[in-house]
Amino acid sequence: MQRIFADVVVSVSELKKNPSSVLASADGMPVAVLNHNRVIGYMVPAALYEAMIERLDDLELVEIAKARSVGGCAGKSG
Repeated sequence: MQRIFADVVVSVSELKKNPSSVLASADGMPVAVLNHNRVIGYMVPAALYEAMIERLDDLELVEIAKARSVGGCAGKSG
């Protein structure tokens, strides 16, 4: 059975009828979109998507900083 990572689930047919209403009913959270009872994608409000991208960027910067500090070359002079 496929795991669904959203509390709100809609079919493609429902989504086609009124996408704005679907997002509004999700109250800012992700919406799983189903086709023949299988998740084909997730729809997220712009603010949530932007926050997710910011978080991923932050995590990437943390990993870069960790890698540099382990290498021992960050902040040291000759």
